[in-house]
Amino acid sequence: MENVNIKIDGIEISVPKNYTVLQAARMANIQIPTLCYLEGINQIGACRICVVEIKGARSLQAACVYPVNEGMEVFTNSPAVRKARKANLELILSNHERKCLTCVRNRNCELQKLADSFGITEIKYEGTNDPVYALDTSSPSYVRDNNKCVLCRRCVAACANQAVSVIGLRDRGFATTVGCAFDMPVIETSCIYCGQCIVSCPVGALYEKNDIPKVQKAIDNPEKHVVVQTAPAVRAALGEEFGLPMGTPVTGKMVAALRRLGFDKVFDTDTSADITIMEEGTEFIERFTKQEKLPLITSCSPGWVKFCEHNFPEFTDNLSTAKSPMEIFGAVIKSYYAEKQSIKKEDIYSVAIMPCTSKKFEAQRSEMSSSGAQDIDASLTTRELARMIREAGIDFNNLPDEEFDEPFGEATGAGVIFGTTGGVMEAAIRTVYELLEGKPLENLEIEPIRGIEGVKEAELTIAGKPVKVAVCHGTKNAKALLEKVKAGAKYDFIEVMACPGGCVNGGGQPIVSAQERAKKDIRVERAKALYAEDRGAAIRKSHENPVVQKLYTDYFEKPCSHKAHELLHTHYTKRSKF
Repeated sequence: MENVNIKIDGIEISVPKNYTVLQAARMANIQIPTLCYLEGINQIGACRICVVEIKGARSLQAACVYPVNEGMEVFTNSPAVRKARKANLELILSNHERKCLTCVRNRNCELQKLADSFGITEIKYEGTNDPVYALDTSSPSYVRDNNKCVLCRRCVAACANQAVSVIGLRDRGFATTVGCAFDMPVIETSCIYCGQCIVSCPVGALYEKNDIPKVQKAIDNPEKHVVVQTAPAVRAALGEEFGLPMGTPVTGKMVAALRRLGFDKVFDTDTSADITIMEEGTEFIERFTKQEKLPLITSCSPGWVKFCEHNFPEFTDNLSTAKSPMEIFGAVIKSYYAEKQSIKKEDIYSVAIMPCTSKKFEAQRSEMSSSGAQDIDASLTTRELARMIREAGIDFNNLPDEEFDEPFGEATGAGVIFGTTGGVMEAAIRTVYELLEGKPLENLEIEPIRGIEGVKEAELTIAGKPVKVAVCHGTKNAKALLEKVKAGAKYDFIEVMACPGGCVNGGGQPIVSAQERAKKDIRVERAKALYAEDRGAAIRKSHENPVVQKLYTDYFEKPCSHKAHELLHTHYTKRSKF
């Protein structure tokens, strides 16, 4: 790439000719404030917080969209720039509901940080802020509060980036709001509840449904046996809520904190991920052998499943009928575990800690009640768990590391990598290969399907037959891949994760500011924690998990048995798209 020479605040630098002023400034370690800008998602110059002065230009320019050119001279801190940025921010604040102390984003709000850095101590202007907008609470997963919206369009761009596009701008001027067409509540649209809008929002206009009160009520009820399971991606991100570096694994401290919160048993969703591999892997072997309903497509991401139901109903028969690890665990807890512990299933309250807002939707699906009751009673996000820990006054960083409870405390490395894109496929290959070949797989780390490329493909030879697999993350990439399949591309096995990067970047994970996201790739940093746990695991293949082996011996007989199908498998719904 050809470079150009420019000067920013007196500093001479050479930058690629396709850079914007914002990118060039960051290259020179000069921080330009932003609000609407979100790297790789939103680049529209709408908020005008990033304005800079360009020598020779008639007006101030938005750094996030203004291209560099040879000989350009830029001033990022001139009197005119400072005055304009502060005025623009004051105008945004004038029409913003400023209830910061009771806002879910208090202390983690980009608008709040900007107001502090600009030294704003009073609001000069008063916008209309009329009418007061009603909350959209129709979704089982999240809430939209347009009283706090700053019209940055980051959520709109994130939704479009997922190829969902159920939200957009409505009306004009002070009447402008973000929402669904024809003022429909979000539940009436084809929203997949992935929560990428939430983690993209710089303020508190979007947040997950708060299920903490009902979980706390169950914990406080002595008649209830409250069981909690934690997804692999949670341990890779929870530490961020307590100031630890991104990608720090906090498994032992997380377990200790959950015990102190009052849960009766703390189990590992990785164990049920191993069960998922046994069911899904066996299902793949059966389909591949018969060459029926191929490609088999993974079904553990509820956002992806709902996207498929709305947008590609013709592929619902290709989805694996195996439930997600969360739901498999829910069914096992209220059947096998209840019987073994002599506890009535109606006395068990089953909680899941997930990196995902769509899991709240999945938990209430009518299909997820094969145990005779709703398999999961409540699904909390990583952020909700962090709030519970803080509210309880637990000193998280100084907790001792503790182990998960038996009998579901033992999991494999294959189970933990479920939390990142490619992990489900890699775990499945480890097991499918050995079941079909009858010999160990020499290299357990399947590099061609690792990484953050949108779509990854590989062709393997298993038992003398070619097996073509594909992995994609983000529903925009899933759409492109399935269109390719419709056009005639042949695959045997496809993994899809709704969220970019997989569960590590789920809509329920700790929110990272736009400025921090520009410095680090969340998907890569959090995935490192999971791959590290996998490498350090005593057992790295799902079919070698002794807990899973005992479960089949004692209860299910074998993978995909009649009883396994009754409890661990499900069906899907062809939905209309709107």
